[in-house]
Amino acid sequence: MRTSNSSKLAALAVGLALVVAACGSDSSSSPTTAGATETTGGTETTAGSETTAGGSDTTVAAETPAMKITYNINDKAVWDDGSPITADDFVCTFDAVMNTVGSLSTSGYDQIISVEAGESDHQVVATFKTVYAPYRGLFGSLIKKAAVADCNDVSGDFQTDFPFSNRPYKLESWDANQEILVPNENYWGDDKAVVQKVVMVPKADAETEIASLLSSEVDFIYPQYSPETADAVKGDSNVKVSIQFGGDYEGLYFQQNDGPFADATFRQAFAQSIDVEGLMAQVYEPIVAGAKQLTCGPIVPGRYCDETTFQNTYDPAAAEKLMTDAGWAKDGNGYWAKDGADAPEIRWMINTGNTRRENTQAFLIPLMQAAGFNVVADNCEAECVFQKRLPAMDYDLGMYISTAPPDPAYLTGSFTCDQVPSDANNQAGQNSQGWCNEEASALLEKADATIDLDERAGLIKDAIKMMREDWVMLPTFQFPKSGVYRTDKVGGPVEAELNNYLAFINFNQWTDVDGDGQIVIGAEQWPGCLNPITECANSSWYQWLISAPLTMGVYDTTNDGDYKLTPLMADEPVVEIL
Repeated sequence: MRTSNSSKLAALAVGLALVVAACGSDSSSSPTTAGATETTGGTETTAGSETTAGGSDTTVAAETPAMKITYNINDKAVWDDGSPITADDFVCTFDAVMNTVGSLSTSGYDQIISVEAGESDHQVVATFKTVYAPYRGLFGSLIKKAAVADCNDVSGDFQTDFPFSNRPYKLESWDANQEILVPNENYWGDDKAVVQKVVMVPKADAETEIASLLSSEVDFIYPQYSPETADAVKGDSNVKVSIQFGGDYEGLYFQQNDGPFADATFRQAFAQSIDVEGLMAQVYEPIVAGAKQLTCGPIVPGRYCDETTFQNTYDPAAAEKLMTDAGWAKDGNGYWAKDGADAPEIRWMINTGNTRRENTQAFLIPLMQAAGFNVVADNCEAECVFQKRLPAMDYDLGMYISTAPPDPAYLTGSFTCDQVPSDANNQAGQNSQGWCNEEASALLEKADATIDLDERAGLIKDAIKMMREDWVMLPTFQFPKSGVYRTDKVGGPVEAELNNYLAFINFNQWTDVDGDGQIVIGAEQWPGCLNPITECANSSWYQWLISAPLTMGVYDTTNDGDYKLTPLMADEPVVEIL
């Protein structure tokens, strides 16, 4: 199961957020400038937003802008009802992200002072209070202003429908059993829909997915890779398996806002008692022969990865000493307890039906109990985990795969102090670990304002080192992506985007080989509602089912981990450092 840590998105709320960033090319972090003096000035004042193009009433004291971006919208760009896409839609998107109670993340958008129309309603001008290097991840998709009653609070919208599109397909219907997409007849781009209907259907687990594919009930599945998947389909000559490595990584996360892991000593000792090498041998090596542990943190290998950061975490002797020195002792059950209180119970949450994670629990829980930690399985279905309990920090230990976009700015939205959901920030934010280290937050925020790639990489690596020092998580494995499809049912560039953060975003170019007039895709997760701003969007499958197929923004991600301009734009945005 892939999810954002939001991690998991990748939600509209952060343009392209962590849904649970592969390191992009050098071009992905360097703004182009036009007629500008390159400085890094600008004031760091109280966050706030002021919008002037059909915008909100939210205003703050004047701030000195450090960067300005001018976006020119393609004159041909329209919504599926034929109405033009204008600056008002950009403003509405900004207002929804910043002001909706329970917004999944405001990261990046909180650096914007204002969003307004420029010389026409097809030009948008955004001014920033800092130089924001990962700007390409902003406005990754748009909310249509005319589709909502109040852009400042869309929490009650999009519960069972998504009434607009600016992509090749539009949503005809959606319920708990299926989603039907049909061509958007008003789509203006060259990459128009090829097939007249695309159906997406939920599948409860990998076995059901595979059985559906072998029986030709579905044409394509995008499961977490396992050798069992390849073995199960190898007898059918019409089934092809494509395996690629990209931005997916799995990890163990310690929720430290409250509960047992709020105690730093307890948390460190617990982490040092986890035999990661044993976990690799037991769980991951059967998946990929010679599987190598991911040791650079919540990020995949590349420019921003220091592979020494999470090496040698297993040290049970040090953990034992740490606990006893802090006054802990094992009770009659062999569990660590202190000051006469009962041994703390550690609730390990995974999504039911994920056999690999269930096997991981079966392997590790007895070992952790033997080490003195009262770990219990506390699982529920995917929607419960990713759309309810993870955003609410209702767990102690979590395990999930994150799918990251091409820029490491997702770390800011997932690990900084102001992204911990709380009443103070209207329960917004994707920091579902509850970790707050002011120094690390400052490093990540500075990295977002740093254009020089080497300097930026150093800041990010330093922040990730603090994640190790504070024992926020343990990375385990860069997980392979896999697409499995029937060559007698679907054709075209099926494998071309499987490594993309947006996954099979190019399905509008696939062809109907068997002539049944449709393409059927099996889905591992199924969202409980369709809201792009709130916790509904806290899973990668929400992105692939709803957000990516229906809402286009300024940039799309690419299969090689970069960004490309979408047909929404008339030309490359002009970025000025002020």
